[in-house]
Amino acid sequence: MTDSSLTKVLQDTASQMNADLFGIADASCFLDPAYTGNRPQDMMKDVRSVIILGVAVPRGAFESLPAGRAEYTNTLMAATATLRLIAFQLARLIEKNGYRATIVPTEGSEFGYWYADRETLKANMSIKYAAYRAGLGNFGINHLLTTKEFGPRVRMTAILTDAELNTEKEDPLPLVNRACSTCRKCIAVCPAGAISEDGAIDRHKCADYMFGELGGLRCGLCVKVCPL
Repeated sequence: MTDSSLTKVLQDTASQMNADLFGIADASCFLDPAYTGNRPQDMMKDVRSVIILGVAVPRGAFESLPAGRAEYTNTLMAATATLRLIAFQLARLIEKNGYRATIVPTEGSEFGYWYADRETLKANMSIKYAAYRAGLGNFGINHLLTTKEFGPRVRMTAILTDAELNTEKEDPLPLVNRACSTCRKCIAVCPAGAISEDGAIDRHKCADYMFGELGGLRCGLCVKVCPL
């Protein structure tokens, strides 16, 4: 039986703390054979729900790219810090209601810490996949989540909990945004040549460019040119 009252409290609290996106995915979606990434069940064996939180990244952070990569990177870090504060308060609320909760790292590398597997460059779970299954958006050809209101200009984190919360029941969006089939702007602009016409992405080319050529700053060009 779902805990509807807790779901409402969490959503309202996230909104009051200025989260732009809030969604809940049933953790069992990660057991779908079509999903090939790492699973939250490997971190919390009794996980039942994945809460996704997102904040929109100000458009001004993209306008000065590529020259303003330091400013862009700093803006992303500010978004990450904001999400951590929101997620921490929600995790505490969950535990005050008798359940367990833990916060998923926002991305592979942030604030000098490395979370992803260094060989596969995959995180412990895909927040983007959870967001897709929660109905918050679908994937662009650049492998970023595209949302209706903000396109790919969002930052996200997730909370794992053993609480059974209310999840989206609407028909799922197509996995890949249909607009990507005729656009291809992100493919053309990628300085690392990491995005292929067939929708494949070379994570190592992307990472090598950011941590080699850019010295750890974020690139952001595929997000800047996205018309969504």
